[in-house]
Formats: sequence, C-alpha cells, structure tokens
Amino acid sequence: MFERLFNRPITVAQQWAGPMLEERLRYLSHLDEQGVARHGLQVRAYYLLVVAQCLRLAERPGEMISRGEIERQAHLWVQQPGPRTEIGSERQRVLFLRHATQWLQFCGRLQPLVDTPHRYAEVITAFADFLRAEKGLATTTIRACCARVREFLDQLGSTASDSLGRIAVTQIDEAFAEYLAAGGYSRTTVQLIVGELRAFFRYAEMCHWCRPGLAAALKAPRVFAQGSLPVSPTWHEVQQVLALTEGNQPADIRDHVLLLLLSVYGLRAGEVVRLRLNDIDWEQELLTVIRSKSRRSQIYPLSRVVGTALIRYLREARPPASLREVFVTNHPPFRPMDRCTLYLIVARRLRAVNPSLAHYGPHALRHACATHLLEQGLSLKEIGDHLGHRHPDTTRIYAKVDLARLRQVADFDLGGVL
Repeated sequence: MFERLFNRPITVAQQWAGPMLEERLRYLSHLDEQGVARHGLQVRAYYLLVVAQCLRLAERPGEMISRGEIERQAHLWVQQPGPRTEIGSERQRVLFLRHATQWLQFCGRLQPLVDTPHRYAEVITAFADFLRAEKGLATTTIRACCARVREFLDQLGSTASDSLGRIAVTQIDEAFAEYLAAGGYSRTTVQLIVGELRAFFRYAEMCHWCRPGLAAALKAPRVFAQGSLPVSPTWHEVQQVLALTEGNQPADIRDHVLLLLLSVYGLRAGEVVRLRLNDIDWEQELLTVIRSKSRRSQIYPLSRVVGTALIRYLREARPPASLREVFVTNHPPFRPMDRCTLYLIVARRLRAVNPSLAHYGPHALRHACATHLLEQGLSLKEIGDHLGHRHPDTTRIYAKVDLARLRQVADFDLGGVL
C-alpha cells in the first residue's frame, strides 16, 4: 500500500514503522475500495500517522477517544514548529480533526456524543405532526418552521422557566425583540417568523400547554403586496457566469450544467438536486421536473444546449456512483448533492462576476430567468407556466420590472381629460 502511494523511500519507511500499522492499513484499504484517489490516500496516510502519534493510540489499546481530546491535540499540533506552513495552520487543524474523527469512528474508538434532548422536544415533535397531518405542509417547510420555533424557545430560555405554561406575554415581547435584533431580518422575513411562531403558540394554546393570548401578542409588521422588486443578476451577468464555466475541469463542467438548469428553466434549488437519471428522456428530448411545492411533475422540452451540457457532465465529470440522482458529491462515499452545496457553488460563481449583488443563491437565477423571459415579450401567464406558479399573483411582481410597458402606460393620452 505505502509503496504504491509514496515515491520517497524515507516516507515509506516512516509509514511502515509508525504506530497502529494494522489499523491504518485497514482504513486506507477501505478508502481505496471506496474509490478515493491516490492523492487523497496520501493525505490521509500522512494524517493517520500524525493522529496516532499525537493521541498515543498504541499506548492506549481499546480506549475510547473523545472529540474534546481530538480538538486539544489538533490545537497543540499546529502550534508546534515544522514544515506545515504552505496551507495554513487553521486548515491543518481542520484536516487533523476531520481525519482523526473519521478514522477513530471507523475503528470504533470514537466516544459517541451524548445526545441531550431539547427541553421542548416532545412539544415540537407534536407540533410537527400537526403541521404534517392537518396542514399538509412539505417536509422541508415543517423542518424549517420547527427549527425557528426551537431557536425562539431557546431565546426564551434566559427569561422563561422550563414550562410553557408559565411563559408570560412580556417575556414573549422581550425575547422576540432580542431575537430580531440579533438576526437583522427584513420586514418580509419578520412577517414569516411571526406567522410560524403564532402558529406554534396557537397550537400550544389549543393543547392547553400555555396561557391563552400568547399567539395574539405576536405582532407582525405590515408588508404590502407587490411592495418589493425581484432582485437578480442581469441576463448579461448570467451569460458571463456561464462563460466562466466553459472550461474542461470537472468542477467547471458540473457547474456549467447546474447554472444552465437554474437560468434556462428557472428551477428551484430542490428541484435541481432531486433530478434523477430517469427524469431525462433522451429519445423524446424531454426533461421531467418534480415541483418542490406542489410535488407535481412538469415536463419541459430538453434544450439542445442543456442536453449537451448534461451529456458532457455524465460522461466526463460525474463520479462513478451507482446513485440514480444526476448530481452527486465529488468524493466518496458518494451522496446526492444537497441544496447547501448547490447554494455555495452558485454563490461563488455569481460573486466572481458581480461582488455587489444583493442575493447570490440559486433563486436569484430563477428571478433572472423570469425577467429575461419578460424582456423577450412573453406574457405573465406564459412566464408563470414556465416557472411552475400555481397562482397568477405569484408572477405579477415581474410586471414592475417591465419598464418598456410601464412607460407606455405613463405615456397614455387621456385626451384632454386633465
């Protein structure tokens, strides 16, 4: 194994002579079977030897190692003098933590985390079941709502007791003011937060868990319909971003097709990461998308540009994973790409073109797609159908960015009425 990984005899000798030889070889062989590249195995072999020495694992056979001890040893190790300056001490510390944790977990010697349940875990679980059964909300919506409720109840923890029944309106007001001040939220986001918290306390009142009137005490700011403009990069900036990803590197090939799906079809992030190989009909040149909100399928004609980019990604850049999802992680063990990874990819690409954009996520490209279609003369109904909107009011906001037609309205001749 080591002779295959390293060219220098002294490095090979150090690996063979190091502690925990059998455990290190077993873990590296496991990673090799998972498809980890040679460079990745070299890096891991180096850190396994460092971890075994710093934690004195050979002197403590069978002893469980805590995460706290790993963090302490990582901090001490990066403080020691040595030729480890090319990538920075913080990066070295992170790599030490990552590889030590993964290896010890593989060996069964990582001390498990003590999962302390949230003090309102049962209440929040019941609320989630209510949202799922009675409201029919999507799983992601329920997860986000419950996370917000959990954060707010933690904020209440400094002033409230462990019982919901003893929470007063004044405590709600104080905690809510602190919560909003720490977040710096916009009026629209504040209205959303108030709606989620009000739904929770209304449910708690219905179950007689808290005093009546707490839900009514939460007041949201007024947000006027169509009171904002969709913020997005210009279509010229979208073209610049696409041009930057026309390289031959696997990351460029992957990012190019991701950006095309977001900008050409205006897909949401979840709709992109959920795409599966059987959603692409190559013979009929059709693309099937499962909508995030309605869970209905929508069929698009497969654009020649998008189809070509997809074929190139599947042939040249997609890792050899057996998963049916189109987009997977680059490194084993392979997993479907998640929305957070997609956000980071899009944000990095958009910042390279315009660092002053208000929003960098995939949804900004959805707005750019809608604005571009409007500029091409499509009606709001056609744009709504393309984006999968179920109600015309959702698309109506884009009427405010159609400056040409707004000028026609302003130039309307009233025939001497005024």
